Amino acid sequence: MLRLLLPTFAFRLPASAFPPVPFTLLQIIVLGLIQGATELLPISSSAHVVIAEKLMGINPVSPEATFLLITLHTGTMFAVLVYFWRAWSQHYFSNPDRRQVVARQLLAATAITGVLGLTLKYVIEKICLAGTGDAEVESLFGNLPLIASGLAAVGILILVAGGRRSPAAADAAIATPTAWWMGVMQGLVLPFRGFSRSGSTISTALLLGTGRQPAEEFSFALGVILTPPLLALELRRLVKEPGAGDASHHFLAMAAPGLIGMGCSFLAGLLALRLLSRWLAAGHWKYFGYYCIVAALAVLYISRSGF
Repeated sequence: MLRLLLPTFAFRLPASAFPPVPFTLLQIIVLGLIQGATELLPISSSAHVVIAEKLMGINPVSPEATFLLITLHTGTMFAVLVYFWRAWSQHYFSNPDRRQVVARQLLAATAITGVLGLTLKYVIEKICLAGTGDAEVESLFGNLPLIASGLAAVGILILVAGGRRSPAAADAAIATPTAWWMGVMQGLVLPFRGFSRSGSTISTALLLGTGRQPAEEFSFALGVILTPPLLALELRRLVKEPGAGDASHHFLAMAAPGLIGMGCSFLAGLLALRLLSRWLAAGHWKYFGYYCIVAALAVLYISRSGF
């Protein structure tokens, strides 16, 4: 299907200098737009990107796909910085006392995420995947039934949170226990594709009585802090991947495609954040939950179709 529609444009790099790039230009643009639009909406970008890659005939856990995903994540991180910088400056940075409180909350929540996420990774790899021959949590990233389960779970969480009344005022205060619980939820969902990070953390804040705008701002501040170490881990995994070959040549070969994808994910991310803010302000958070439930059913259907 999609793999038949996307063979038109391809990068032409000197074969003697670089390994071949297994993506067409149109594929990279499509993946960049999908990643940018879905990464910053509570509907799980990883689920959508994995499905798109499978439909295009791309192996989601290949070194090239991993490197491309890193650049796409970088584009969405820059979109978050550009979109929220003014609000963060007003609510977090302008008051020295408030700045210190928020800094401590962000550091504590990120530390909780790191400890819990790494613990889950260890348990999954050393216990759940022991003896399977591929004892890396990343090996689960292309598992469509697991992705569908994550989408369904976050969809239910969003529906529950969207059905509760929360303060609509643009109050930038996040209670410290709420920040901790957002860190816990972020750590729980990290190893699982389909379980949206923003969907879970914003829903947690809403359920604990936080206003919609501060929940959104704090959730994406957490995401910006978390992104660089996650990208570093993915790069480390890519370099150690047996199929990666000469890492320096591999990076050079993917540099131009990665920059194009990064630009697409940046632009799509800005538009997605504008939509998310409007829907949160209008009290339409629950509609993302409905979407996730429908998407979970679609992923199960695609899985049963042999992808």
